[in-house]
Amino acid sequence: MNLSEQVRRAGVVGAGGAGFPAHVKAASTVDTVIANGAECEPLLHKDFEIMMRHAPEVVEGVRLLMRSTGARQGIVGIKEKNADAIAAIANAAQSPEVTVHGLGDFYPSGDEYILVYEATGRLIPPQGIPLNIGVVVSNVETLLNIARAAQGVPVTRKWITVTGAVRKPVTFAAPVGMTFADAIAVAGGAQADSFGVFVGGVMMGALEFNMERVVTKTTAGLVVLPTDHTLVVRKSQPERTMHRIGKSACDQCSFCTELCPRYVLGYDVQPHKVMRSLGFTHTGEAHWNRYAALCCACGLCTLYACPEALFPKEACDRSKREMKTRGEQWTGITEVKPHAMYEGRRTPMKQLVNRLGLSPYDHHAEFVAEISMPRRVVLPLTQHVGAPSLSRVKAGQRVREGECVADIREGALGARIHASVDGIVRSVGESIEIERG
Repeated sequence: MNLSEQVRRAGVVGAGGAGFPAHVKAASTVDTVIANGAECEPLLHKDFEIMMRHAPEVVEGVRLLMRSTGARQGIVGIKEKNADAIAAIANAAQSPEVTVHGLGDFYPSGDEYILVYEATGRLIPPQGIPLNIGVVVSNVETLLNIARAAQGVPVTRKWITVTGAVRKPVTFAAPVGMTFADAIAVAGGAQADSFGVFVGGVMMGALEFNMERVVTKTTAGLVVLPTDHTLVVRKSQPERTMHRIGKSACDQCSFCTELCPRYVLGYDVQPHKVMRSLGFTHTGEAHWNRYAALCCACGLCTLYACPEALFPKEACDRSKREMKTRGEQWTGITEVKPHAMYEGRRTPMKQLVNRLGLSPYDHHAEFVAEISMPRRVVLPLTQHVGAPSLSRVKAGQRVREGECVADIREGALGARIHASVDGIVRSVGESIEIERG
């Protein structure tokens, strides 16, 4: 059985947040495999802990993917400040075929386009993917899961950091399907009576108030913040309010564009021009929408660059949706050349954390090996890019941890889902609920 099939059977998807089925990448042909260990979302530390505790398996995942794709070199991108993680990976590799590339402590150093350029000097074509230039990029947790898939071990755990306004910030391997409430309990509970949770990080994650939502294969972490925190207040505003404010207040200073990571890398992303679309009818807005097509939604323009605290990122989100709805194809500058100030306009992480009002929560999240297992888990059938998985179990059926409970639909892009606990299936719908026991 080849690696792609082993990975498919194990249900491995991009664990950094993208959720792309990993067996597809394993079946590609490239010359370089890059492991993404940058972890640039503020306050999250799960990738660091994985590299510290499972470096040999991460490196084995890189080597397996190299052999599967025919790649000649493997590169692990890690921030230079994480010297211990660099040492762990280097000691595990001990060969010229897998090397470590040190990254600066800036946001978003883990962006795929930036990481590929930093590690190889290559630029992904506009609206392209790393495969277009002979590269595969996978998060270090994905590579850990690939190494385990080769041993027949399916994905039943998701490494997460639970931090922010909690009594004890922690990092641990949560059973997939664990509720946010149970995960926050592992961190000693919230320190605020009223709070929201940024799922996946404050920059690119979604704000959630329902603690019955669950950890999926793509959940990188939970950042708990009081409801009166600026980030929660801003994110809680209706999108129409964000656009109305932008329409009336944007003075076209262009700071959002000048500090845009993709713009300074040479791509034609210009959020300040996208803001103009808010004031146009359907006749004129299409012209300005196109400047959002290459936006990576990192959130830096909204949460850091704009001096008026407007919402350029959300305007870009709107423009991209409009283009998709209308079936409009992007046409723009295809020549990519880094801006002369590419290195000078990077956003230091500490400066970003301070600007976001997160300095009081900027603590290392201690790794916890043993946790109290939840009473139940809920496994959504959509935890990945592609079609929802197809349930293979029925209510009342007893399942074992690691058993496949949902499979890929015939001819569709998708991923298998496995039981994360021993127990009894209580319900099957858009999710599969398993009561442990």
